[in-house]
Amino acid sequence: MELEVPPPAAPVERSWPFWNYQDLFFFLSLCVPALLMSVVVVRGLSLLVRTSRPFQGLLAQLIWYVLVFWALYLLLRLRYGQPFWRSLGWKFPVRGALPSMFAGPLLAIAIGYLGYLLRTPEIQLPFQQMFTDRPTIVLFAIFVVILGPLCEELAFRGFLMPLLTRSLGVAAGILATGLLFGLMHAPEYGWHWQHVVLIGTAGSVFGWVRYATGSTAAAAFMHSTYNLMQFSAFVAQNRTI
Repeated sequence: MELEVPPPAAPVERSWPFWNYQDLFFFLSLCVPALLMSVVVVRGLSLLVRTSRPFQGLLAQLIWYVLVFWALYLLLRLRYGQPFWRSLGWKFPVRGALPSMFAGPLLAIAIGYLGYLLRTPEIQLPFQQMFTDRPTIVLFAIFVVILGPLCEELAFRGFLMPLLTRSLGVAAGILATGLLFGLMHAPEYGWHWQHVVLIGTAGSVFGWVRYATGSTAAAAFMHSTYNLMQFSAFVAQNRTI
């Protein structure tokens, strides 16, 4: 009697995003301890190498980025066995990369005009102290143009937005992510609602680009050139470099 061999089971497709809100809360719970750890490390390094306080602040933020995103990498790899970059939507070739990069400066101009219409108050911004010496300026420029857009887009549009769009729908998820993005920056701008609206609007545009292209990289490229435009305008206005 010949035994019938059952056909191999079809692979189970994992729903996307495959992570959940428990993973989000785990990620958020690591932010404060990682920040405290980075401050302690920088304070220790400052005893060996004398640097300015703004430079130390940037270095602490860099260490913080490394710690929290290493934890996120381990979460995706160890708990789910999934790749880090592709899971968060960092795809190559990047669909819409060039249009996104060129749209960044246009968005910066539009946000600036919106700020004028909202009569956004001019305040002393924390990052103005970053223009004290050339090493700090160079490191700050790297943060503004490269590291900041990369990490913020991975966290907000790569990790958070898929959860919110699944729960709330595409439009509401994009807007909710943009609002949270604006609120995260609110302390830097004295909690003025105009700044929250402006940054939240820019974040919503980044979210729409992420959704339309299917790539977090496209949103990061747009975010990068958006920041570059604002950074260049600030430098030109203050004639710092």
